[in-house]
Amino acid sequence: MTATAQARHVRVTPQKARRVVDLIRGKVATDAVSVLQFAPQAAAEPVRKVLESAIANARVKADRASEAFDERTLVIQSVFVDEGPTMKRFRPRAQGRASRINKRTSHITVVVAPTGKAVAAPRHRSAGATTKVTTRQGGTR
Repeated sequence: MTATAQARHVRVTPQKARRVVDLIRGKVATDAVSVLQFAPQAAAEPVRKVLESAIANARVKADRASEAFDERTLVIQSVFVDEGPTMKRFRPRAQGRASRINKRTSHITVVVAPTGKAVAAPRHRSAGATTKVTTRQGGTR
């Protein structure tokens, strides 16, 4: 039984949040919480809160279904960061000019599932995979 948690409009840039999310992808949920607790990045706190919320959501789902629940069996099935709306601000510059400052936001999503029931993540074609490429002249390389 998978459980999802999402935080929207988090005031962390998506690029910085993705660095933190890459640390925990595919790990056991309890281990990931401890990794995020001691990570020096500022984005680790909102990601940790979303992960703890996903664990709590899994507990509630298990209670409603009258199933046994052990959070040590939960694995992070998928975790990703999407870009939220950007707040545009202006800053005065020299000689009467103004420059724009973009304050970016993120949408953080965490999906946890028990180890035995984890659904395989979508497979991406590896960088080293060979593919047949057709050139304009009709030949292949």
